[in-house]
Amino acid sequence: MSSPPTHLSDIPDPDAYRAALKVGLPSLFGICAWGLVVGVAMIKSGLSVPQALGMTLLTFAGSAQLASLPLIAAGAPVWVVFVTALVVNLRFVIFSVLMAPHFAHLPWRQRLLYGYSSGDFSVALFLQRYPEEAPAPGKLSFLKGLLWPNWAAWQSGSIVGILLGAVVPSAWGLEFAGSLAILCILVPLTASRPALLGVLVAAAVSILAAGLPYKLGMLAAVLVGMLTAMLAEEMGAAWKAKHR
Repeated sequence: MSSPPTHLSDIPDPDAYRAALKVGLPSLFGICAWGLVVGVAMIKSGLSVPQALGMTLLTFAGSAQLASLPLIAAGAPVWVVFVTALVVNLRFVIFSVLMAPHFAHLPWRQRLLYGYSSGDFSVALFLQRYPEEAPAPGKLSFLKGLLWPNWAAWQSGSIVGILLGAVVPSAWGLEFAGSLAILCILVPLTASRPALLGVLVAAAVSILAAGLPYKLGMLAAVLVGMLTAMLAEEMGAAWKAKHR
């Protein structure tokens, strides 16, 4: 029998869980649709149903999955696929840094589970609710109320997409749907000037480097775009500090 939680943030709070469900509910349909597109894309890229199911359940990272699928289909070396997925998911390192002060006291198994099931929207909504790192009632319950429905919505859509992928005709425009899904995620993230600059530079690099083998142009575009955004943000912060 497990001992009761001793940390203030870990005490079960049904009200906080329900509040998280209410806050996260509007995003669940979009997440499910996004998972559906990725599920179909995995099958259309040549993965078998067991392979696709294993990928979605183990990886749980739509952007990284979509980035790696063309490389897998093209027979790219494993290290290229791995590095591409790693670069695309580097934002989760930032998410981990932001979330760690809130839950560093938890056992590593729990932190591993919550890290695996975290998503962009879940982290953003949690930090809006709890911007301060100090312990607060309902923190863990609120996080669970964001993570579990988000994970379930994604996996439901992805599994349906995998099962339907072999019978859905490409003429339905699923490639276009995937592009729209990516844009829906990308546009809110380009609200700041550094992020927008990074996107524009990445787009230019992807066009110029389109002829590289194994689609390495995409990897180069991501790296150059990220470095550009980081440099622009640092320069902007320095400029503001100088002109205060």
